[in-house]
Amino acid sequence: VPALATERRFAQRLRECLEQERLSDRRYRLQRVPGGRVALPVLEEKLSQLCLPPEVPCELVRIQDPVPSRAARRRTPAQRLRDELRPLLGASWSEELERDVPHAWQRHGDLVLLSQDSFRAEPWERLGSALWETVASALGARRVARRGRVMPDGMRTPSVTLLLGQHGWVEHVDNGIRYTFDVTKCMFSPGNITEKLRVASLPCSGEVVVDLYAGIGYFTLPFLVHAGAAFVHACEWNSNAVEALHRTLLLNGVRDRCHIHAGDSRQLQLQDVADRVNLGLIPSSEQGWPVACRLLKKDTGGVLHIHHNVETPPVLLAEQGSAEAASPEGEAQHPAEDCEKEMLGARLRPEWQQWAEATARRIQGLLAELHGRPWCSSVLHIEAVKSYAPHVHHLVLDLECRPVLP
Repeated sequence: VPALATERRFAQRLRECLEQERLSDRRYRLQRVPGGRVALPVLEEKLSQLCLPPEVPCELVRIQDPVPSRAARRRTPAQRLRDELRPLLGASWSEELERDVPHAWQRHGDLVLLSQDSFRAEPWERLGSALWETVASALGARRVARRGRVMPDGMRTPSVTLLLGQHGWVEHVDNGIRYTFDVTKCMFSPGNITEKLRVASLPCSGEVVVDLYAGIGYFTLPFLVHAGAAFVHACEWNSNAVEALHRTLLLNGVRDRCHIHAGDSRQLQLQDVADRVNLGLIPSSEQGWPVACRLLKKDTGGVLHIHHNVETPPVLLAEQGSAEAASPEGEAQHPAEDCEKEMLGARLRPEWQQWAEATARRIQGLLAELHGRPWCSSVLHIEAVKSYAPHVHHLVLDLECRPVLP
């Protein structure tokens, strides 16, 4: 690390000069060097900009083992990443390029998955593999990948480029469950953690469950591992997700309690088998409602978990009264999610209830038509998973459906 060495009595004056010209390398602390002098680390890419007053005598030295400053030891991963990248570009470093450096990413085992707008400027491309090796080193990873846009193929296939590493298979531990999947072929949604935890706590002992849109096993595994389901039928039409689900079932030792139905769940031949059906598809699982009705046991019925994105009109704070307006803001994965729930919950709830009741009536009609006798349906619970956009909420309706006894 380059540094400017001067006598101790000039050290403070030199530091002020370096800070004023933004030449100081704050990653390292001042260090003593031979001759009773003090060395102040400087940014190598800015050495040519040095313009110091003559009354501060100093010379350029090299420190082989610089000591990190306290601030550097407290650096966040994002700060550490920027600090590691800056020397790669030298004089080309700019505020515009700094904005290209990600502040957040997904981590799956030893692989970090960057956002699609990371490192898109032309100077980054010139660095080649050196860029990705530096990113991996700074973030404590061995492999690096970058997301693209989700494919419009009906399977939400990710467009992911592997930038460093030989393959995209990763293992992700979530609530004690080990998921494995190929990040270049399958998506993992960390935002559904609250619903996965809720599913894990459901009383499913001895039940047969059908997961109509299983994916890599987001809900299939919680039903099997934590909720105590006796057996799960998992339906999935994406062959890459089917492979990942098969591996994940083996990894968690529950393969013998699950049958994977590969293909379109609308063509599923099963019927009269389920105590519980999970319809985890958004923005709407409505196309699966007739299938779910056929799957429920015709003599005892069961519970449907219906996922849906529900739009809610905005509510003006002035309409809510002082008590609600004074509610504190919360923290959440989505920047405004918990704040919106806490402050607007009383206003949002009627729209959620209206959607739930309309869905219950529709399901009740489908069941009556299917079996030729009346059924009843009752709303057990409405769960808000997260918000996708202003006034659009991912909800889950727990709907109990039972045949009406003569």
